[in-house]
Amino acid sequence: MNLLKIIKAKFVLIHSLFWVVVWFFFAYFFSYNSSDTRYITWLSSFLLPVTLLTTYTFVYFLIPKFLLVKKYFLFTLYSLYTLVLSTYLIVLVIFGSFIFLSQMTVTNMPPMSRNFIFVLILVYIVVGVVSFVSLLNHNFETVSRNKELQNKILETQLHFKEEELNYLKKQIHPHFLFNTLNTIYGFALKQSKDTPEIILKLSNLLDYILYQVNKPKVSLKDEILHVKEYIELEKIRFQDSLKVSIVFSHIPEHISISPMLLIPFVENAFKHGSIIHGVLEVKININLSESELHFCIQNSVLSDNYEENKLGIGLKNIQKRLDLHYSDNYKLQIENKDQLFTVNLSVHL
Repeated sequence: MNLLKIIKAKFVLIHSLFWVVVWFFFAYFFSYNSSDTRYITWLSSFLLPVTLLTTYTFVYFLIPKFLLVKKYFLFTLYSLYTLVLSTYLIVLVIFGSFIFLSQMTVTNMPPMSRNFIFVLILVYIVVGVVSFVSLLNHNFETVSRNKELQNKILETQLHFKEEELNYLKKQIHPHFLFNTLNTIYGFALKQSKDTPEIILKLSNLLDYILYQVNKPKVSLKDEILHVKEYIELEKIRFQDSLKVSIVFSHIPEHISISPMLLIPFVENAFKHGSIIHGVLEVKININLSESELHFCIQNSVLSDNYEENKLGIGLKNIQKRLDLHYSDNYKLQIENKDQLFTVNLSVHL
């Protein structure tokens, strides 16, 4: 309540000071070639309320009620009414001053007050300037509100994207763990000597998932190391029925990507790949060309497994993550041909 009173008091003070300045503005022009301070004082004082009334009619009624809502015909019509009425009042002020202040003697009038057109111009200059400033202020406030609204929309969209990314990551983790735990379970049933080694490698991968995947970016070298750890796990599971090769060029330390970007493709290759002639074949090629990452992975697959490969949970999630993280800065091609399922990914970093 106190704040409201302060704002109102400030509003009244500013407007009062402004109209005092306008009064001196009138007095300055009417005093040209005249020393009749009494006439100038009264004429300026009579013109001030007419100017004030006309100005406030435009600023607080005609402009917001008609002009800003694009009712141009009504704005023009009521503006004409207002100008006619204000002109009539100005004429009354001029003739009233002529009758009562100059004893109906033209020579007693200040020279500038005799010119009816000049008096009109003087009044409407004030009306026009205040109306123009009011429109500028309204446009500024509108732009500010629109910008603030756009920022809120962008923040909301960003929040939704982050939530969606987190959701997709959470989907990938159980999917990956499910496959690996199945492998450990199978080896445990056989009481295999490789079980401790598999658990150790899984521990390394879990460390990556738990502590790195929540970061917005991770080192590309770490991601490749993660891929190699995963392949080592699969080598233990498949034994002699797996033929895998991974080739990658030199990767600078500063190159980073979205975490868990490549592993779903690798996981998909092992999950949906087919053993043909006793062997599951997987080929991975990773190279960096200037600021573009090229990733290619192939796995042997039977023709009738095409739809299952293409629509795996991992691939669907990774496509959504690519859309969210890299938008139009990536190209993903998936092909099933000659018993080879091929994924080609190019990402502009």
